Amino acid sequence: MKFITLLILNFFDYFHKKKIVNFLKYKKIISLNALFDVGAHRGESVKFFTKFIMIKKIYCFEPSPDNFRILKKNVNRYLNKKHTKVTFENIALGKQNSEKKLIQYNETSSSSLKEINYLSKYYKKKNFFLNTSNNKILNITQRKLKDYIIEKKIYNFDLIKIDTEGNEYEVLLGLEEYLSRFKVIIFEHHYDDMILKGYTFTNINNLLKKYNFSKAFKSKMPFRKTFEYIYINDKYI
Repeated sequence: MKFITLLILNFFDYFHKKKIVNFLKYKKIISLNALFDVGAHRGESVKFFTKFIMIKKIYCFEPSPDNFRILKKNVNRYLNKKHTKVTFENIALGKQNSEKKLIQYNETSSSSLKEINYLSKYYKKKNFFLNTSNNKILNITQRKLKDYIIEKKIYNFDLIKIDTEGNEYEVLLGLEEYLSRFKVIIFEHHYDDMILKGYTFTNINNLLKKYNFSKAFKSKMPFRKTFEYIYINDKYI
């Protein structure tokens, strides 16, 4: 059941990602100085973006040690003949520097820093199709992205993609005023009651508006109660 479900999801996700890339190309975003891939998982987004967009530098953040090993292997293979430089970081990003607990599921793309509502109908449905019940708790390091940018002396960056299973708002908060330096922000937002996020879409929207971002794109992800959004900095429209 799980194998077939993942095949179906991956098939439809390809066309979902293609819509995002087509929108970026429509906005004439065809090359990037730097991409921050937060929640890089196993390199799926890197593979897709670098296929259609020229990117000089990519920073991949993935807290799960299991995913991280596969991420490095996959991305190095994808970019074997490209001139894109990649930095891999086996850490989580959030609103503060701290040690955190990561709930890693057997279906690793669902792993989260947030508590799970195991009574949720959505969780039970997801568990039936993807077998998410088996999990382990991992001790991981979380950092603020602002501090990371300052420490690494990163001056040029364009796009940040955030897929952190309910921790997206905290990642944005951790950028503080550096948020305004990005041109494009792509993030997922879960509308199901499985992940106990502790914030709403309104919180994210208000934060981005504060730093002069406008919502430019919205698309429902296949077979999920999740939408993907693109916000563009008004300075670059």
